[in-house]
Amino acid sequence: MNIAKPAALLVAATALLAGSTVAATAATPDGTRVTGVQQVAGQVLAGHPKPLSASADQVRYDGLTLTEAPKGKAAAKDLDCAYGHLCMVVKGTKFDFYKCQTWTVNNWTGDGPFTNNQTPGTVARFFNQDGSVRWTSTAYEAGTATWDPIYSLRPC
Repeated sequence: MNIAKPAALLVAATALLAGSTVAATAATPDGTRVTGVQQVAGQVLAGHPKPLSASADQVRYDGLTLTEAPKGKAAAKDLDCAYGHLCMVVKGTKFDFYKCQTWTVNNWTGDGPFTNNQTPGTVARFFNQDGSVRWTSTAYEAGTATWDPIYSLRPC
């Protein structure tokens, strides 16, 4: 069993929780390289099953793809999001949700753009730690959200 990737994600998550800054690319004790997108995946989706695939610029789960967020003010105002998807930027990473399920997240902080480009009228729900609804977004909607504290979300 290869434990290098889970160990790398654990190292990145531990560093974030300790309040340190994690570089765009980090190395684990065994020399395995972990990119910024992979670090964020480990930090905010630690409770989810192993990703289907991970590369230097993308981490893909069943129903979610993480990529580096576009840069600049224009990108923040016009977050590209395919029809039927819910997209947002958290910690410099674009989250592209396309499967109707509840996603548990942690360490979501700061503000970021979002685009709810699902079927018109589809309601995305964002939950507090106790499971109560913090806020909702009805498709089509785009704007800026405050992510802390969001503990789970359901795109549909």
